[in-house]
This record gives sequence, C-alpha cells and structure tokens, in this order.
Amino acid sequence: MSVSFDLPWDGPQELEGLAECYRAVDTDQLSALVELAFTRWHLHPDTEVSIAVVDEERMAELHEQWLDLPGATDVMSFPMDELREGTPEEPSLGVLGDVVLCPPVAQRQAQAAGHSTQDELCLLTVHSLLHLLGHDHAQEEERARMFAAQRALLEEFLGRDAPVETMT
Repeated sequence: MSVSFDLPWDGPQELEGLAECYRAVDTDQLSALVELAFTRWHLHPDTEVSIAVVDEERMAELHEQWLDLPGATDVMSFPMDELREGTPEEPSLGVLGDVVLCPPVAQRQAQAAGHSTQDELCLLTVHSLLHLLGHDHAQEEERARMFAAQRALLEEFLGRDAPVETMT
C-alpha cells in the first residue's frame, strides 16, 4: 500500500504552532486505516492514494473550483484511475486518487456529533476512499450501502462503535 501525505507543516515543532484540529491528524493512524481498507476491499498493495490536509481557505477554493459550491467542506475526493473494489483473486491496482481533509471543519463536525476530531478524520477518510472506489450517496439505496461499508470498516478498525456519520 502506498499512501502519501501532503501536510501544511514540516515537522513536530511547526505542528505544535498550529491549531488543535491539525494536531489531531495522526498520519500513522490514517495509514493503518488505509491499509485495512486496501485489505478488505481487495486493492493491490502497490495501489497509490494521497491524503492532503488543507485549511478552510484552500478547501473553499477547491470546493468552488470543482463543485461550484461556496465555503469549505470537510473532505473532497479526486479519483484517478476509476478503480473499483477487487477480489482476492484479482485485486485492483492503480492510482486510487486523492483525499483532501479539512481539519477545522472536521473538528466542528466532531464536536457537534459528540466524538473526537481523530474519529471524524477517520470517518472522513473512509468516506472519501469509498467515493474514490465509485460509491455514492445520492440515492437512498446507494447511501445505505456506502454507509454500511463505512461503518463496518470503522468498527473493525476502531474496535468499537463507529462515530456518528456527519453530512454537510
């Protein structure tokens, strides 16, 4: 599994100077979560995904540029090779795409839902990975399927109930 991070800080000292929501970004935890997702959804170990962490200003720019919607959102997904879940015999291989997380929005959602910012970032990462694999939640049947897959992976990873889904 190849996961790369694009972070708005260069090291621990710079991170300490940022808002609390950025300190909740645990790249080791997110990497382990992505690894589990790759295993469960039968993605080849050489499949690539990147996770970028951005501030609200940058997220608002991306949100308007790509979805023509105002303001910052929690997470955006940019698929690359249009991969789908593989099988044990034939795992999917390629560039899955990019996940863009906005910790300030995630923190507000986590507080409103009553769970930690780290839990929210995990939820948003899984949600985004599912979008990269072609899942959607526009129709109720699709939403039920996508959110069930999201909850199942999060519960396995966290070893407890998944955080409450948030929708902005």
